Amino acid sequence: MDAIVLDHVSKTLKGRRVLDDVCLSLAPGGIYGFFGRNASGKTMLLRAVAGLIHVDAGEVTVFGRRVHKDIEYPPDMGLVIENIGLWGSLTALENLRLLADIRRVASEKDIRAALRRVGLAPEDRRKYRAFSMGMRQKLALAQAVMEKPRLLLLDEPTNGLDDEAVTLFRALAAEEKARGATILIATHQKEDVLDLCDRAFSIGEGRCREREVG
Repeated sequence: MDAIVLDHVSKTLKGRRVLDDVCLSLAPGGIYGFFGRNASGKTMLLRAVAGLIHVDAGEVTVFGRRVHKDIEYPPDMGLVIENIGLWGSLTALENLRLLADIRRVASEKDIRAALRRVGLAPEDRRKYRAFSMGMRQKLALAQAVMEKPRLLLLDEPTNGLDDEAVTLFRALAAEEKARGATILIATHQKEDVLDLCDRAFSIGEGRCREREVG
């Protein structure tokens, strides 16, 4: 069974076709890169898979279940997309503890390990409101992986990260793939992740075309 299937998916926003008859089948347990400029459609593709938008035509299927028909959104999913809303008055650890309370899947050990994997210290008492852009991105990545989800959807995951943090992210992605996760990465910074990808796609004006990896 394919992990992700987009079957003739189209979406128009404000008179502009942001997804244009996209057909795509992705096997489980791989890393898939979607590369394009801002407003090319790559973020909307991830939003469609996540169930954050309703498509105008076609179907999105995740692990055999149709989004907005069989399920509203994939239940076992980690997500980094646009601006994640976290609590400014809380530390990184406190933020993740609150998020973990929703599903009660991640243990305290899982939470602390996720922070360390992205280069954040669980003992850091700084509040989220004082975080740099890079620290906020690291925390977004930590919340996405802390519950060991089956599916990871990562929009511009290296945005704001320095070289050391990009190296940590690359290791993180490889570890999540080895664990069995299916990972979709949308970015315009293809040099950071292209060599990690099992398959790569360029997106422009809503059209998705496969390209060679390597």
